[in-house]
Amino acid sequence: METKYDFGGERDDRIVYIREVAVVDLPQEMQDELAGIDHLYAVHDENGERLALVKDRAVAFMVARENDLAPVSVH
Repeated sequence: METKYDFGGERDDRIVYIREVAVVDLPQEMQDELAGIDHLYAVHDENGERLALVKDRAVAFMVARENDLAPVSVH
């Protein structure tokens, strides 16, 4: 059998992960700018690289979808 099969090396559905981030875990410069805020939401790619930080979970999902990404919540 010599039929080629696509195992999904180049996927169209680029998954990103949304997770809550404590402001105290961010660099001090960022903490100084975020006075009064205790957490943000991060958008990460499949390799764990942080792509964005936003104030609201819903906004994190919206940002991902606006960039043709498929957001998934991580606990």
